[in-house]
Amino acid sequence: MGARDRIKKGQEKPIAVYGAMAANATIAVAKGVAAAFTGSSAMLSECIHSVVDTANEGLLLLGMHRGRRPPDAHHPFGYGKELYFWSLIVAIVLFGIGGGISFYEGLTHLTGHASEGRGSPLWNYAVIGIALVAEGTSWVIALHEFRPDLKRRDLLSALRDTKDPTVATVLLEDSAALAGLIFAFFGVLLTQLTGSPVFDGIASMLIGLTLATVAAFLAYESRSLLIGETADPEVVAGIREIASADQDVAVAGHPLTMHLGPKEVLLNLDIRFKQGLSNASLMSAVDRIEQAIRARYPEIRRIFIEAESLSRDGSKPRVA
Repeated sequence: MGARDRIKKGQEKPIAVYGAMAANATIAVAKGVAAAFTGSSAMLSECIHSVVDTANEGLLLLGMHRGRRPPDAHHPFGYGKELYFWSLIVAIVLFGIGGGISFYEGLTHLTGHASEGRGSPLWNYAVIGIALVAEGTSWVIALHEFRPDLKRRDLLSALRDTKDPTVATVLLEDSAALAGLIFAFFGVLLTQLTGSPVFDGIASMLIGLTLATVAAFLAYESRSLLIGETADPEVVAGIREIASADQDVAVAGHPLTMHLGPKEVLLNLDIRFKQGLSNASLMSAVDRIEQAIRARYPEIRRIFIEAESLSRDGSKPRVA
């Protein structure tokens, strides 16, 4: 998928986010009913997990909406980074509420302070089965949406390098949800076979630790994006290649890029032009280079070129 296709894709509706939100909201109700009927700590943790995931998808949609606002006097580069802020909030919510409460709920079972289980465990098995189908479907949709970012990289590298946290967050949350359902299944099963709530509590704690791990990863990546990440290495190399190929360019410096949003990049480029060019020729060359860069990489919305001619003796200035 080329850059132009990625831009178009970024402007479409976030199918993965909507799909995950619908699935999580439905599953949260089912898990809550099962937890109420059986008293299962693992199912209660899974209910909390789904409620938190539903809220997080809402926060991501809010971030996407607010990030599309046009630039103004106070924010001349726009609001694209607001999505990164809300992604950080998602990580905090997932860690504090999802991971923390799930871990605490499991701990109460291990220390014997939880209420005894009640009702048929068939409620739990039925809900786990339905949830596996729903979460699995959401995971497949998210993976399909994320596939262009994979290219020739492994999944973990792609998750670390992506500049769009929306689909990556959904994919990670769905992965954590599937792992949590597996923990819940074995927790319920072993509790049923042994009659001990310890296994149910351990499952709940494992769910909490899984959520905390995912949240820590998301927080780290959101922090990096908020500070400001460069464009992909192939994009940076392509920019320098375009500039160096122009007939009036003597030396093109290393492009300085920063993502202002998932599909918006700021570029600063130091170019030393050949000797003896007039101001008109310099401006023409700058326009030509800008047009060539935007044609290949539409995500580069703002370009600042520092233009300078070579000295009259033809010596090449040093380029950082």
